[in-house]
Amino acid sequence: MHIIAQGVVLGLTLSILFGFGPALIALVQTSIHRGFWSGVLLAAGVFVSDIVLVGLSFLGAIKILDNPSNQMTFGIAGGLLLIVFGVVTYTRKVMLGADKQGKEVAVSTPGPMTYILKGFFINFTNPFVWFFWMGVVVGFASNYDGKNPLPLLFFFSGALGTIFLMDVLKSFSAYKIKRYVQSHSLIWINRIAGVGLVLFGIYLIIKSIFDLGI
Repeated sequence: MHIIAQGVVLGLTLSILFGFGPALIALVQTSIHRGFWSGVLLAAGVFVSDIVLVGLSFLGAIKILDNPSNQMTFGIAGGLLLIVFGVVTYTRKVMLGADKQGKEVAVSTPGPMTYILKGFFINFTNPFVWFFWMGVVVGFASNYDGKNPLPLLFFFSGALGTIFLMDVLKSFSAYKIKRYVQSHSLIWINRIAGVGLVLFGIYLIIKSIFDLGI
C-alpha cells in the first residue's frame, strides 16, 4: 500500500505545484464555457495521454527525444498545435440560449470525442510532459528488477488516478463559478484562454530552437 501512497503523493505534487500549463487553461475554459462533464471529458483525454506516455517510456520509444533534432521538431510541432488551439479558442463565438427558467445556457456543444481528443493532444504534444514521465519511469523503475511489474502498476495507478481526480476537481470548481460569470464575460474567458495557449505554444517553439543554440 505504501507504493500506491507514493504514487498518490506524486500525483498531488504534480497537480498542485506543477499543474499550471496549457492543459489546465483548456480545462478551466472548457468547464466554464461548456460545463462540468465537458471538462471531465477533456480531463479524460489528458489521462489517456498520460497512460500512453508512461507506456511509451517503458517501451523505450521515448528515446526519440534523445536526438536533439527530434527534440526541436517535436517542440515546434507541439508549439504550433497549441497556437492553433489558442487561435480557435480566441476566435470562437459564444453561443447562448435560454432554458425554461430563462437562464442562459451554452448550446451547440461539440461531441464527446472532441473534448477527449483535445485533452489528449494538448497534453501529448507538450515535450515537458514527455520528459517528466520519462524521468519518473526511469527513476522509479530503476529501484525494481522488472521481474515483478505489480509495484510499478500500483505506483502509476496511484499517480495517474490522483492526477485525473484532481483534474475533475478543478473542472468542478471552474464549473461552480460559472454562475457568477456574466454571459459577456465568457467571451473574455475564451480570449484569455486562447492567448494563454498561444503564449505557451510560442514559448515551446522558442525554447526548442534556443536549447539547440540556433
